[in-house]
Amino acid sequence: MFLGYALADDAGVILPLSRWIAKEIVALPETSAPRSLRSVPIAVFVSGGGRTLENIDNAIHRGDLAATIELVVASKECPGADFARRRGYTTVVDGRLDAVNEVERLLNDSGAHWVVLAGYVRLLPIPDRWRGRVVNIHPSLLPRHGGRGMYGQRVHEAVLRAGDAESGCTVHLADGEYDRGETIAQASCPVYPDDTPRTLASRVFELETDLYPKALAKLFAERTG
Repeated sequence: MFLGYALADDAGVILPLSRWIAKEIVALPETSAPRSLRSVPIAVFVSGGGRTLENIDNAIHRGDLAATIELVVASKECPGADFARRRGYTTVVDGRLDAVNEVERLLNDSGAHWVVLAGYVRLLPIPDRWRGRVVNIHPSLLPRHGGRGMYGQRVHEAVLRAGDAESGCTVHLADGEYDRGETIAQASCPVYPDDTPRTLASRVFELETDLYPKALAKLFAERTG
């Protein structure tokens, strides 16, 4: 279990910890993904700005995540879809992806082995053969502040209204219900008295940026046959 993060610059000098990040609840590997690992083909689902998609893309190109993005699905035209097109990824925009057979056909045709939800706000119907292979990240410490309609700033507003002393993010397997399923990893940070939804969101996203690629790498290594 990690009690904090330490950052080093290119010269190996340890830099001061930001007050943003307090601790990581679930320990995950600190090293880059071995280059010899077979890349796991993934489909990424987005709905908004695409920051999480960009983070995953960066992790792949750094060699920290042994994966290839075979398909990006957007629930609407959005900056995330624009980013995917600029990167040359096959991109589908479908705001009515509600039938299990449609999802299964799309995923099977893509050649993906895993689905990564990256700010996808619709409830994705999960085909039976894909259960256990759909991953999500949520910007709170589930089970707190999850469920239908709880995404983006709404989550951080709820944390502040509740007077929580800490917040964070949760990586979990999706199970066909909003923000349910097996927890894979969590990371937490303090909530400060002067926080606003915007400042808290920024702090939590810093955690997400670090945690999601690590959690995906660990999950793919352990559960990909």
